[in-house]
This record gives sequence, structure tokens and C-alpha cells, in this order.
Amino acid sequence: MSPTPYLMGWLFLWAATAFAAGFTNPLLPRGQDPSAVFYDGRWWLLQSDGSLFLRSATHLAGLASAPKTEVWPKQCCGVWAPELVRLRDRWWIYYARDEGQNESHPMYSLAGTGDSPAGPYLDRGRLFDPAADRWAIDGAAFEFRSQLYFVWSGWPGATNGQQNLYLAPMSDPATLSGPRCLLAEPSEAWERHGLPIMEGPQPLIRGDRLFIVYSASGSWTDDYCLGLLEFVGPEVLDRRSWKKHPAPVFAHATGSWGPGHNSPVLGPRGQWWNLYHAIDEPGGGWRRRSLRAQPFTWSEAGLPEFGTPLAPGTAVSDSEAPRPTPP
Repeated sequence: MSPTPYLMGWLFLWAATAFAAGFTNPLLPRGQDPSAVFYDGRWWLLQSDGSLFLRSATHLAGLASAPKTEVWPKQCCGVWAPELVRLRDRWWIYYARDEGQNESHPMYSLAGTGDSPAGPYLDRGRLFDPAADRWAIDGAAFEFRSQLYFVWSGWPGATNGQQNLYLAPMSDPATLSGPRCLLAEPSEAWERHGLPIMEGPQPLIRGDRLFIVYSASGSWTDDYCLGLLEFVGPEVLDRRSWKKHPAPVFAHATGSWGPGHNSPVLGPRGQWWNLYHAIDEPGGGWRRRSLRAQPFTWSEAGLPEFGTPLAPGTAVSDSEAPRPTPP
């Protein structure tokens, strides 16, 4: 018996959806410092793009062709590493910008006024500790056990040469309510290629477990990689309550050099995704970064297992894309 037109239509829709659901890395041929969320049936992506441009699509593969929408006009001068996060029923964007010189890089926050990550947004100004108003980038806010915190990468002093990770409590998503606390320093050899650097901290919460995934070494080097801090208690603001894992949890492989500044995201069907940037050849530096995505899993001990960066051209199945229901 020949298939009915209805069945043929369903098969065509299934095939088209299955095709759209897959992609090959890089997801974006040029991209860096991704911050992604899944909300209201769509993926939303910010990245270091010269300004605050947002992409949105119903599945990961669609981000590659999604148009860019500027959600906040560019300020002078360098806009770095925006972070998109939903806190207490409101969308927030955190970003660093300078005033024409690197030494003046502070953090700023924007508060969403609607239910969509697309905004509109209101400027809530700078976030800084008056007792240590130092260079700061890559900030992200998170809530753990009903308390708000802000984590970022900063200089210990007033000059370049080393970047540490710092934490501070928040009274609301736009206000630090205490001094910065040193969370961790780049003490390991793999954190010191190019310069001793820890940056791009990403809060990762699963159940009652809290982690900070961070990027280590100079971002322009082939050895840029991801490290892991695990909260082992009892006090979030006490560095003795954190365990640094002794080796990188995501490091370079052929065709994926300098993988870092990631964004871990829980998809709509329970699959965790790791979005990050990497370069496709040794010595490519900042100019050759591309944005990539791949799934990751969890160990029996409850630790994230990011695996190895996939080589360019590797097919990735986006299992999060909706599938049509058969007749």
C-alpha cells in the first residue's frame, strides 16, 4: 500500500526536523565568550561581539543563522563577556566595559523590565566594592541557598600581571553588600601559560551541589582551558570551603586549541550542554576564535564530565529540538 499524503507529509516534517536538529562544530564560525540560556522554548545567546547583541532560536543549530538584536546600545569603549541570567523572576545582564583604557575595566549591570531575555533593559550602573575598586571582568551573579553572590575575575592590585577569582555577597542582583573575598589564585602550572590567570567563572548548580567552572591561563594561548572549583562547605565566602580540582577538566585537542570561557546550560529535556570558544589551529590567538557546543554528562560522584573538545566538522545531534508526534 502506498503511503497516504498525510503520512508522507509527516515523514517529510520528521526528516526536516531531524536535519535541523543536527549541526557540526563550529556552531558560529566566529565567536567568543558565550553566555547562553534556554527559556520559554528558545535558546538565547550573548557573546563578546563589540556590543550587547542577542541571538535566539528554537534549537541550538538555529543560533548560527539567527539575526543579531542589540539589546543595549554600545557604551565607550570595550564591551567584554556579557552574562545573561535570570534571578528572582527578572532577567539581568552583567558586562565589563572600559573607558578607553584597559586599567579602568569595571562591571556593570542591566535589569530586564519584561519577561523576555530580549528586554527591554534598564541601566543599574556599576558593581564594585568601595574598599577595593579594582579592575574586574567576567562577572556573574547566582543564588545559592537563598543568598545572592557575585563572582568575577580581577587584579589583586592596581596593575596587570595576575588575575584571581573573587566573590562578594549581594543584597539584590545589582548591589554588592560586602567586601570582595579571594576565592582562588592561579597556583597550578596549567593556570599560568602566558600569564597566571583565572577568569570566566561560571556558576554551575545541580541540586544541592555548587561548582565554579573557570578558564585558566592566557586566553590568547593554545593552553587556555577549563578548571573546576567545588564547594565543599560550609561557608560560600570562605575560600577554605572550596576545593580546586588538580587538573583541567576541559583542555585542547587537535582542531580545538585554547578551549575556554564556557557556558554550561541545561536543555529542555534534561541534557546538559557546554558552549565555549576555541581556535582551529595552534597559534591562532583571539582572531581565530569560533563558538562551539557539545553535550556533557555527570559522574557517579556528581561531578561534571566535559570530555574532550570535538574536532571541527564533527556532527553533533541536537537532541533538544522538538520532534513531531507521529500519526
